[in-house]
Amino acid sequence: MQHWDVVIVGAGPAGASAALAARRADPTARVLMLDRATFPRDKACGDGIAPEAFDLLAGLGASGVDEGYGPVETLHVDGPDGAKAHRRMARPARVIPRQVFDTRIVEAALDAGTHLRRRTVRRVHRSGDGVVVDDDVHARVLIAADGASGTVTRTLGMAQAPAGHTAVAVRGYVAQAPTDGQRIVMDAGDRWPAYAWSFPLTDGTDRANVGYGVLVDPKRPATRAEMLHRLHDLMPWTRTGERWRGHLLPLSSWTPPQPDGRVLRVRDAAHRINPLTGEGIWYAIQTGMLAGHAAVTAPGEGGDPGAHYRAAEQRVMGRHTRHVRLLSRVGRTPRLVDAGVAAAGSHQGAFDDLVAMGLTAGVITPRLVIRTGAAALRRART
Repeated sequence: MQHWDVVIVGAGPAGASAALAARRADPTARVLMLDRATFPRDKACGDGIAPEAFDLLAGLGASGVDEGYGPVETLHVDGPDGAKAHRRMARPARVIPRQVFDTRIVEAALDAGTHLRRRTVRRVHRSGDGVVVDDDVHARVLIAADGASGTVTRTLGMAQAPAGHTAVAVRGYVAQAPTDGQRIVMDAGDRWPAYAWSFPLTDGTDRANVGYGVLVDPKRPATRAEMLHRLHDLMPWTRTGERWRGHLLPLSSWTPPQPDGRVLRVRDAAHRINPLTGEGIWYAIQTGMLAGHAAVTAPGEGGDPGAHYRAAEQRVMGRHTRHVRLLSRVGRTPRLVDAGVAAAGSHQGAFDDLVAMGLTAGVITPRLVIRTGAAALRRART
């Protein structure tokens, strides 16, 4: 039996960030990441990364992750009922393929002294003083970064989401796409809420990450062919796309309870994907950082890792989570969403507030409420 202070199942951005945070909090901590893939590997995603995600990584000692990829300074949003918001973001984002981005964070974790092994985890069970993985790896604390339906969640019988809190998306790459900013076109059809996207890579080419996402309806599942058809209708330049991949997004409109104990859930395993936009990278790094820190500091202080992580997550993300859940319910009404887009189009502050809520830890502000209400009244009179 091999003994480790922290074992992380999954070496994506959440898992690798957890490893970085654990080693930063305690440079003597023995940290092991387990992943079924060999890096670099592709991962279905929109590839858009908020600047605040790079801030977190820099604080963990991982700098230069965005090297070779320029800033994307503008965002173009078309609402479901004709409103438009085309503005410069307060801080530019980056669009970096996950094949590149994830590998760079893993390499930073390895440089920090973390160990990585390729393994498909089959079994996990709790023991008196920790958690045992596949009968031969013992962890004082285990971090589940292997997805909402991953081995850790399933084998330990942890809570899984009820219907209505998962989205599905299809993603591809296309050449000769518009390169003047990120584009989102909301689709007010019978699949609402849904939207198409086109995010330029800014790597010296005219390539873009393109895709279409929709809330899962268990009674009428969206097919890949249907999603691609809607994407091509909304953004005709995507017809020449390739490397199409589908993926599920466990939304934070519902999050599983984090219990006391030695198993901590991050990113997808914790249902940490923004229900307004499908953004998950900032959530991954933030939850991974909090979990990695709790995993090594709580036991050393005689505390409970699960309780420490839960309190930290609530402190850092609690208000934001409550606000995006509220807006995700409001977002079921296309007219209100269109009013929000109109407000963002007419006022830079409202635009910045919406971007912050969709990409990082933003909250509903009085300014956003006032501007959206005024836009709704104007549109009701026309």
